[in-house]
Amino acid sequence: METRIEKDSMGEMEVPGDSLYGASTQRAVLNFPVSDKRFPRAFLEALGAIKAGAATANMKLGRLDPKLGEPIRKAAEAVRNGKHDDHFVVDIYQTGSGTSTNTNANEVIANVANVSLGEPIGKKAPVHPNDHVNMGQSSNDVIPTAIHVSALLGIERDLLPALEGLGESLAAKAEAFKDIVKTGRTHLQDATPVTLGQEFSGYATQIRNCHGRIENCLANLRELAIGGTAVGTGINTHPRFANLVCESLSEQLKTEFREAPNHFESLAAKDTCVEVSGALKVLAAALTKIANDIRWLSSGPRTGFGEIAIPETQPGSSIMPGKVNPVIAESVLQVAAQVVGNDAVVTWGGAGGNFELNVMMPVVALNLLDSISLLANVCGIFKEKCVDGVEANVDRMNETIERGLSLVTALAPVIGYDKAAALSQQAFRENKTIREVVREHDMISDDELDKLLDPTTMLHPSE
Repeated sequence: METRIEKDSMGEMEVPGDSLYGASTQRAVLNFPVSDKRFPRAFLEALGAIKAGAATANMKLGRLDPKLGEPIRKAAEAVRNGKHDDHFVVDIYQTGSGTSTNTNANEVIANVANVSLGEPIGKKAPVHPNDHVNMGQSSNDVIPTAIHVSALLGIERDLLPALEGLGESLAAKAEAFKDIVKTGRTHLQDATPVTLGQEFSGYATQIRNCHGRIENCLANLRELAIGGTAVGTGINTHPRFANLVCESLSEQLKTEFREAPNHFESLAAKDTCVEVSGALKVLAAALTKIANDIRWLSSGPRTGFGEIAIPETQPGSSIMPGKVNPVIAESVLQVAAQVVGNDAVVTWGGAGGNFELNVMMPVVALNLLDSISLLANVCGIFKEKCVDGVEANVDRMNETIERGLSLVTALAPVIGYDKAAALSQQAFRENKTIREVVREHDMISDDELDKLLDPTTMLHPSE
């Protein structure tokens, strides 16, 4: 591989000849050969938008000559749009402020701008990565800003629409199944009747509530650390800089951003990230409940509950011909497990602030954005490939209603709890229905018994 020699504040460094990054980025590559993990596309989009916004702000403030500022802005927009992703090469497990990646962005943007001005890569002139691209900024405010921007975009663009779709699908099933009566279950044991629609209405409400919890986090994500520079004081930046960057980001990304009211909090703490991750963990828990219920309700097809049928998406076994498994639900469960693990990392990382700076920002960003992306993707898949195709097995549910021992609950107000319990125990011992054992004891007339054991009267409170 051809190389070139570049210099930074620590001296000379051999850099790949075709790389758009420079000496400082190459040092980070050599220092942190920890994993194959890099900042995701969403973060790089945010980073490019921030650098473009900074160039725009500095030009408006008269601090950056448009002859340099415009090439910087255009180069940063190219980064935002993904044109130079291959040149973002620093491992996630790097300096805790993310300085290496901020430097990576500065060097790439400076080189792209200089090439557009007819200069060779690596010259650092007329556009300098620190003096011009990083003007008015610090890694300590750029990286937390990029975390908030990328997380908000992922939630607004992908996750919330996916949740809306899944919630609507579950609500449609609740409506379609509203008159289908079945045996309820508590503690995995038979309970009084419910409708299949009532069960699905619970799932739909879980998803709507999760949507609301996540949406409530967006106000804090809109508050950006930019303008705090090194320690929150705003040293080396203009008083109007942060507001102008936020205006540019809002225009570029078509959503609202604003300057954080307290930069000491926005640099030193990652409480908003922990809050968002917590809301994502609630969604993971909700999806686990829903996916597991759907697995159980569709279990069988002959020896399980078999109360619903779900779409058959692929062969389920390499040895058992004809077997079909609930693979989409299982995918959901695995995503949920990963999100719970990611939340632990984000929580631990959020606690990793010391005095004026959090020093766990790259790993917080990676896990938070991973959770958002995974949940958005799997919710869409769950809707399309599973929930939309759920069908009710009415005959199977009808079979179990009459044999349900908890039907005796409707008799308790008439004959008392203890007698009702004795009837239930007898029915179980003798493998009979509640109706059969009540008739044996000639306790209630057939007409009254038919009314009391009508499962549709047990689906709601009564006067």
